[in-house]
Amino acid sequence: MDPDRLRDVAAALSALAEDRPVVFPVHPRTRQRLDGSGIDVGHVQLLDPIGYLAMLDLVQSAHAVVTDSGGLQEETTALGVACFTLRPNTERPVTVSEGTNTLVPDPADLGNHVRALANGRRQGRIPDGWDGRAAERIVDALAKRSAR
Repeated sequence: MDPDRLRDVAAALSALAEDRPVVFPVHPRTRQRLDGSGIDVGHVQLLDPIGYLAMLDLVQSAHAVVTDSGGLQEETTALGVACFTLRPNTERPVTVSEGTNTLVPDPADLGNHVRALANGRRQGRIPDGWDGRAAERIVDALAKRSAR
């Protein structure tokens, strides 16, 4: 990420942290860039990288998630947590079409989106089949096929 973009994202997260807790599990390269650029994140709580289950726990208890990760776009959708993706596009378009994910190309717009969510305007639905039971359906389908 270029330093100006990183500075804009950090400013947006810092502004959010003035109103509510903001937790940011930081990739080591991102932390190096933050430190090397002297970017101030204000009251944002920076965490070392965390494991998958710990991340799911954070996501599930979050008011909203801000990300650029395709995987987190899916996880937030499956968990029913609002997601704001800091990109102009996504390889997970179903998350946008179902209304659980909002693309926010300009980090300066992030606060408006989160405030709208705080005012009860969250919409969206979890797509059919995103119930955490895909493995069971696969096993059932394989068992039926092998029984023929």
